[in-house]
Amino acid sequence: MKILLIGEYSRLHNSLKEGLLKLGHEVTIIGDGDGFKNYPVDILLKNRYVKRPLNILRKILYRLFKIDLKSISKEKQFNAYKNQLKGFDIVQLINERPFKTVPKTEKKLLNYIFENNKNVFLLSCGCDFPSVDYAMKKKFRYSILTPFFEGKVTRKEFDPILLYLENNHRKTHDYLYKNIKGVISSDIDYHIPLLGNSKYLGLIPNPININRVSFKANNPQEKIIIFHGINKANYYKKGNDFFEQALDIINIKYKDKVEIISTTDIPYNNYIDIYNKAHILLDMVYAYDQGYNALEAMAKGKVVFTGAEQEWLDYYGLEKNTVAINAEPNVDSIIKNLEWLINNPEQITIISKNARQFIEEKHNYINIAQDYITLWLKTTQIFK
Repeated sequence: MKILLIGEYSRLHNSLKEGLLKLGHEVTIIGDGDGFKNYPVDILLKNRYVKRPLNILRKILYRLFKIDLKSISKEKQFNAYKNQLKGFDIVQLINERPFKTVPKTEKKLLNYIFENNKNVFLLSCGCDFPSVDYAMKKKFRYSILTPFFEGKVTRKEFDPILLYLENNHRKTHDYLYKNIKGVISSDIDYHIPLLGNSKYLGLIPNPININRVSFKANNPQEKIIIFHGINKANYYKKGNDFFEQALDIINIKYKDKVEIISTTDIPYNNYIDIYNKAHILLDMVYAYDQGYNALEAMAKGKVVFTGAEQEWLDYYGLEKNTVAINAEPNVDSIIKNLEWLINNPEQITIISKNARQFIEEKHNYINIAQDYITLWLKTTQIFK
């Protein structure tokens, strides 16, 4: 089949493409490469006017006249590739704003895609109206919005998330749901808000290219190395404050048994060098399931503190703390789990092997690609 993947988050569409190619399909990715992460795409739509001083000019123009230079630039680039964006058997959007433009432009670009391709699917991956609305109504025990509710971050800092609840985006959401064949979630955090939605087709786990991520036995011989990589911009959103408080106490109680490495906004290559040496990785708190950073760390055999809530355990039929450690927004809970691993280092080896096996069984990129093919064909009946 000829498949078009629009947009990219955390390498999801790249990993899916690699699996689809293995299965003999023709795949094109169009997008901005997930911004500064610069993941490979076949058709690049550059993010222009995002660096100073042009970014300041862009914001002023938008505030005064509702003219967005970045969106205008994206539309011009899109138009240059129009002939390459039609006639696909399957099109999949990475989320409700795959082009990352203002609503008016987004709808215009999406309209072209719908008019020129019959079978368009939507991923619930990253923020979208259903997941943010569900979180705003406090239906989760905790969520990415919890730091906002608790006053740890300002509304302005959460604008990129809260915009999905604004009327202009809600119109885009409604437009999409009228035109897509269906929506697919990428993990439990997006699965739960979609339950009962007539357009919901089910959960397909994030694909991980296990051939790219090598496993290394996790057998602590001397000190247990705990790594906590902080991104300042997402400090409270990731729950880094809970991790830091827990590590302060662990460092005092177990100084002879552990080596704690905390970094802030370091270059990617340095991050990976340190990350590879660690036995335990502190990823994030406000999640029920794992994102890409956690999944790739698990594939490498790291013991990861991340989203691993009961709903996730139930879905995959797992026992608590056998594959990943559930990182709750509770300092005492994080300390308790760290102490358990420090005092029982054999558990690190066991969880490490379990984590790799879980990724191979549930996130293997070729199997996941086949799951997408099966669901797309079942929904569209292209060849019947």
